[in-house]
Amino acid sequence: MNLQRKIRVLVVDDSAVARELIAKGLSGFPDLEVAATASDAWAARDKIVLLKPDVMTLDIEMPKMDGIEFLAKLLPQYPLPVIIVSGVTPRGSERALAALRAGAVDIVAKPSGRDAEGLAHMLAQLAERIREASRADMTKIAKRKTVEPRPVYRPAAVSGEGRLIAIGASTGGTNVLNQIIPQFPPDMPPVVVVQHMPPVFTRMFAETLDKASSVRVREAKDGDVAERGVVLIAPGDFHLRVAKRGDRWQVTCSGGDKISGHRPSVDALFDSVAEAAGERGTGLLLTGMGADGANGLLRMRRRGARCFAQSEESSVVFGMPGEAWKRGAAERLLDIEEMTATLLGIPNKPATETGRSAVSQPTR
Repeated sequence: MNLQRKIRVLVVDDSAVARELIAKGLSGFPDLEVAATASDAWAARDKIVLLKPDVMTLDIEMPKMDGIEFLAKLLPQYPLPVIIVSGVTPRGSERALAALRAGAVDIVAKPSGRDAEGLAHMLAQLAERIREASRADMTKIAKRKTVEPRPVYRPAAVSGEGRLIAIGASTGGTNVLNQIIPQFPPDMPPVVVVQHMPPVFTRMFAETLDKASSVRVREAKDGDVAERGVVLIAPGDFHLRVAKRGDRWQVTCSGGDKISGHRPSVDALFDSVAEAAGERGTGLLLTGMGADGANGLLRMRRRGARCFAQSEESSVVFGMPGEAWKRGAAERLLDIEEMTATLLGIPNKPATETGRSAVSQPTR
């Protein structure tokens, strides 16, 4: 008999139809329980206090108080994992990203139509995101240190010539990327990124980062070249891979089966960088549940790449970086404020308890 406690969910949406569809759909998963629904922020707050749910799903466009304002006022008092359930309109996408900056941990896109297949796919995604979010340590978001967005310039002796940097992230990763990418200097070595995020939102995320950064940030397209001063972000629902073409790094964006449970997959990206770049690669695995990227980072390290993962103290979910650390894939665990300098090859201070160094070689 399985006595594991169900994950209790509060569903918040001003649409009665959406509330009913989401609540009914989530109730069909044996490990989830819809504790309550709410039509606005005020009703949601009362139910949070009374019922203490594990996770809240939240629409942004609501009467009385929108979702972004609600998050800003709620999370300092009640650090609850929140998943944004939003339409994929340009306005909806932009505001969903603003909600992530306000402290939400993930986004799931509402289906564009009313077909049963689209709804079932959305509910399956939402259920998986709820499981991930239920393990998030929200106190780390509430207490997180903000890293200055000014660029970190490397010493002239550290050129990074010919290097390729690959970054993978899931739950909580957008907050880290929002801090470190604006620090990148204009001549940053080429960077390729997989952030688990739905289609459309990845494009909006790239555009938002581009406005805040000295480097150019854009959603990757099939055939793009990863080049100095450019950050390419995997488009939602497409695997991003890199291949060496002469003296250039060329990317492919493709569909296909999920890898390590995801599309885009960090493992798919890291595997390709291990093959294409070898010892000229640098990998960084950020916060997220599960193990996507851990094996890929290990392959990169076995090929001579520099490999790092986010520290437990700064990770909202230490699953992915924790797995990389346990498998010997990461040579060092990094706090957020160390990441840009490390990627650039600027020497760090000696390792401490929060910035541990793995001296052993990866398992063969």
